[in-house]
Amino acid sequence: MSLIGETAGPPAAEIIKDGTDASFMADVVEASKTTPVIVDFWAPWCGPCRQLGPAIEKAVLAAKGAVKLVKIDIDKNPAYAKQLRVQSIPAVFAFVDGRPADSFLGALPESEVKQFVDRLAKQGGGAGSPVDGLLDMARESLELGDLGGAAQAYAGVLQEDPANLKALGGLAKVYIQSGDATRAREVVAMAPDGAKDPDLDSVRASLALAEDAPSETTEVEARLAADPADHAARFELARALAGQGKFAEACDHLLAIIEADREWNEGAARKQLLTVFEAAGHASEVAKAGRRRLSAVLFS
Repeated sequence: MSLIGETAGPPAAEIIKDGTDASFMADVVEASKTTPVIVDFWAPWCGPCRQLGPAIEKAVLAAKGAVKLVKIDIDKNPAYAKQLRVQSIPAVFAFVDGRPADSFLGALPESEVKQFVDRLAKQGGGAGSPVDGLLDMARESLELGDLGGAAQAYAGVLQEDPANLKALGGLAKVYIQSGDATRAREVVAMAPDGAKDPDLDSVRASLALAEDAPSETTEVEARLAADPADHAARFELARALAGQGKFAEACDHLLAIIEADREWNEGAARKQLLTVFEAAGHASEVAKAGRRRLSAVLFS
């Protein structure tokens, strides 16, 4: 049910309208140069779209003209949805100064929708860089496991700034998490020589672990089951798990070796553990918990 007309302020028709591919430049790009514009890509058959639509309308109307809303049926108007790489709906983009400045995917709770609109309304014409907004959205999507949304946002950043290290590192991380090491290597190769970024470093470490990982673990698992003190077998299993991105499990095995024999094989387990921390990301829970456990072992 539409909520148009329920709030005082400018006429609802001036704030919320149905857009088309033909009117996109005028309704969104040009209009956003004076007032932030939210674009809601939806379709009549999409249940979450019907849930999200009224919440966005309500929040936009409550902003009383500080933000505008353009609703676009992607079945009838697919061009700009394709250009923005919309892969699932509902997909919501905020445009400021003619460019995407923020976005989200899916039917968020009404309170979060209101926060999104209020934040945009407060920014107004002085909103932050669209690149910063897309990077924030990409990081949030990646943390939530929404790889498609993260890839879409990182790709948007790279359209604006092809050499952006955070976007290159983030996109490479998306490919690593989706199991596409080849594409991850291609993205890492796009970064300038010597470029440093935590996500790039994480992906490089992940690729190194994958290249070094055994492909078959049946034998070492059998050896370890027969003799839990077989450090060589446990180390090989940890290498295999790390190569598959199962960092927490790899850490468990490596820490078990260190706890039993800190100097085994010239400290190989500890060296491998540090590489796993880097691959997982030094700020990740895996790395934080692993470092705490390593400290407890080394200083006990």
